[in-house]
Amino acid sequence: MKETGKINYVEIPSRDLDATKGFFASAFGWSFIDYGPEYMAIENAGIDGGFYKSDKVSSPENGSVLVVLYSSELEATVKKVTSSGGTVVQNIFDFPGGRRFHFTDPNGNEYAVWSELDA
Repeated sequence: MKETGKINYVEIPSRDLDATKGFFASAFGWSFIDYGPEYMAIENAGIDGGFYKSDKVSSPENGSVLVVLYSSELEATVKKVTSSGGTVVQNIFDFPGGRRFHFTDPNGNEYAVWSELDA
């Protein structure tokens, strides 16, 4: 249900929409709806959103927000990310209440995946 003042949609840059689609479908099981050659919406990702054609890259280092995904099997997710063409840029580390790692997609956008300590 949409609520006033709640985050509803996230848009992420993509240098190569086909590479983005292939990576996230393989690594996380997402599907997409194409809206022309410069935009595609995300399905099955836990939040509504999309990817738009851009030469820019999303990274906390350059001031962008960090999209954080959840995994109940963190080590298995690391393997899926790397076998799908992603690059781990920060290995699994502990933080209060959980563990996480950071990766970049084939376009260079940075994301994180976290897991609860007992997961």
